[in-house]
Amino acid sequence: MAAADELAFHEFEEATNLLAQTPDATTTRSDQLTPQRHVAVAVGSGGSYGAEDDLEESDKAALLQEEKQQPGFWTFGYYQSFFDVDTSQVLDRIKGSLLPRPGHNFVRHHLRNRPDLYGPFWICATLAFVLAVTGNLTLVLAQRRDPSIHYSPQFHKVTVAGITIYCYAWLVPLALWGFLQWRKGVRERMGPYTFLETVCIYGYSLFVFIPTVVLWLIPIPWLQWLFGALALALSAAGLVFTLWPVVREDTRLAAAVLLSAVVLLHALLAVGCKFYFFQPLPPELLEPPHQATAQPPNTLLPPTLPKSMAT
Repeated sequence: MAAADELAFHEFEEATNLLAQTPDATTTRSDQLTPQRHVAVAVGSGGSYGAEDDLEESDKAALLQEEKQQPGFWTFGYYQSFFDVDTSQVLDRIKGSLLPRPGHNFVRHHLRNRPDLYGPFWICATLAFVLAVTGNLTLVLAQRRDPSIHYSPQFHKVTVAGITIYCYAWLVPLALWGFLQWRKGVRERMGPYTFLETVCIYGYSLFVFIPTVVLWLIPIPWLQWLFGALALALSAAGLVFTLWPVVREDTRLAAAVLLSAVVLLHALLAVGCKFYFFQPLPPELLEPPHQATAQPPNTLLPPTLPKSMAT
């Protein structure tokens, strides 16, 4: 019943008075009243919504103002945003680098316009540390198998590993980003990644080498090369699948040369680490075998000369 009463037509006093004053202009006045009444109702009923809209606009303006007020690059606050990631995001990006798939863009599906430096920094640090430690452990295990091997701690491998990994993770992306920026001017349709996105791609692509280096402790050469080839294939495939959407707008020759250079540099890093940190023992660590020196036979001289010779 309540619903029926609400749907029933009601007569308002204001409309009745207007009709009584001008009975001949019923149709005209009713047509003019309709938009006026609607306008009045819209204004009256939308007053509260207008206030809410004002609050939303003020909040958006405040957020935009906060985004514009970014600290300078010389302050710690500027670099703090690049380390503002949680564990789930880092693990998701590591998983994406370990499982490359055609058509699955690492930047679009995992970075989502929010590159970080936390993951690449600690991945490079961990890889350098593991390389140096496993390189020394290889000599220790070799000494256990062969006591003639002389082992001394090689602390310089920590420095070599750190410089090699960090230079590769920063200088190669810098060269790649510069090349893509140059090709962007030649090919207007190309949209290269930012420098931080390129660094993030390379940093996460190195994670697969951390367990591989640990597996290189197994003293079986063909198994070491098998693990290295699998790690190189996964890491290089992730780089190619991620860079392909950018370079496919370029000419075929330029795209082929660029991707070939990326894979070749990645292979040189893996093979170089294998030969330097897990190379055969250098000659200075091998003790020379003890050789028995030949002694001349002892000749016993007579204490006195014979009598025949004395005379």
